[in-house]
Amino acid sequence: MPSITLSGLTATTPDGRTLFSNLDLSFDGGRTGLVGRNGVGKTTLLAIIAGTQSPQAGKVSTTGTLGVLRQTVQVAPDETLAGLMGVAGTLDVQRRAEEGRATADELASTDWTIEARIASALARVGLDADPSTLLSALSGGQRTRAALCALVLAQPDFILLDEPTNNLDREGRASVIRLLSTWRASAIVVSHDRDLLETMDAIVEMTSLGITRYGGNWSHYRERKALELAAARHDLDDAERRVSEVTRSVQATAERKARKDGAGQRKRAKGDMPRILAGARQNRAEGTSGDNVRVAERRRTQAVEDADAARQRIEILQPLSMALPSTGLPAGRTVLRLDSVSAGYGTDPAIIDGLSFTLTGPERVAITGPNGSGKSTLLALVTGKLVPWSGSVRRHTTIAMLDQQVSLLDPSLSIRDNFLRLNPGAAENACRTALARFMFRADAALQIVSTLSGGQTLRAGLACVLGGARPPSLLILDEPTNHLDIDAIEAVEAGLRAYDGALLVVSHDEPFLAAIGTTRRLEIPARGDT
Repeated sequence: MPSITLSGLTATTPDGRTLFSNLDLSFDGGRTGLVGRNGVGKTTLLAIIAGTQSPQAGKVSTTGTLGVLRQTVQVAPDETLAGLMGVAGTLDVQRRAEEGRATADELASTDWTIEARIASALARVGLDADPSTLLSALSGGQRTRAALCALVLAQPDFILLDEPTNNLDREGRASVIRLLSTWRASAIVVSHDRDLLETMDAIVEMTSLGITRYGGNWSHYRERKALELAAARHDLDDAERRVSEVTRSVQATAERKARKDGAGQRKRAKGDMPRILAGARQNRAEGTSGDNVRVAERRRTQAVEDADAARQRIEILQPLSMALPSTGLPAGRTVLRLDSVSAGYGTDPAIIDGLSFTLTGPERVAITGPNGSGKSTLLALVTGKLVPWSGSVRRHTTIAMLDQQVSLLDPSLSIRDNFLRLNPGAAENACRTALARFMFRADAALQIVSTLSGGQTLRAGLACVLGGARPPSLLILDEPTNHLDIDAIEAVEAGLRAYDGALLVVSHDEPFLAAIGTTRRLEIPARGDT
């Protein structure tokens, strides 16, 4: 049976930070989702398994063949789908065979099932293309599906996928999920896509403390984490009870010692016993009392340490929740109105054509549609960055937008300084309280924005926009979960659940849209569709 065995693996970053140390893990079959915070080493581990990166220590033993999803960024102008799939030569032989120019050896060795297998592979990934299609003519999402098609055609024993649904629209994500749900060989998948993780047979969680395997899919993993949280809360209750008991015991021991010491001093003062005998008794009593106090203090210290450890486990396991200032947005107030709006760029055909749309009160609207349909153009119209060719856009309340780069933040400033810049007049205490709600406590609020991860940057943007005394009544988000790990996504979800204003969100992440309580959708059709 094909298998991958990791023995004593150690890997570090270029600056020497240890990602994981002495890691032992095996993959024997099935589909395994690899999850963990960004920067914990998931992509590095996948690269080591694929053989494209060497560990500092340890080894990887593989039986069977590996296929790796290549996230192609640049392609040659003449590179075709057939070339990517490694079948250009075979197809050329068959073309020449049709023309009567193939040799006998070529005719004997060629794979005459290749065209049917290509058609089947293209259908499995939902890609409308043929082997002669130029990769340069495909979108980024279509290239990802083309790379998956090549893996389907190669039929390796293991496929290694690193964030296969990133930057895909809803249709593309659905195709990848369908593929993996029916994949009969083995797969190791790094992903933050919770719908995709539902198709897994096991979840492996990477943390700074090591690796833990959970049998079952994403829902089963979350159930196990909920049980771990309940156990941590039980441990905390038990530890706090022991802290109270031991504290009372230490106090009682100290009071008994004080009473005995006082009685001994009074007896010695009266001269009821010889001085040598009194001194010996005093030494024995002090020694016994001192031992009792030290034992009690050790018990108290251990109980306090156990309580602190349980609190830390709860902080890691417990979903984030928060309270935010109200926007004061009335339910019936018109927030945004577009009337027969058409717009585009230059002399090209209109991207948005005759769109009418009204957002009222604290509605939560998801803008959906295929990549390239005009969702970003619509956001540019709403925010005033693009002027419509015809029709009107009316904004009736305060608006803030967080784009994928969170460009409203100044990357050269700290989170604190950005908050004060965006909320003029805010007091220092109010600033620190607002940032602490988003887990930027104490010195964490002094981090320079350019040093933050993607998830931290988005969380900082939310803190600066939503943490002020009066948040904007309309918040616009463009693909907020792209490139975020699951912990970061859940932190964003918690912030948006606490926000009581209107939301306009472009996203293909269905679990995210469900978690933030979207109330309706505005579907932008593919260009050319009616």
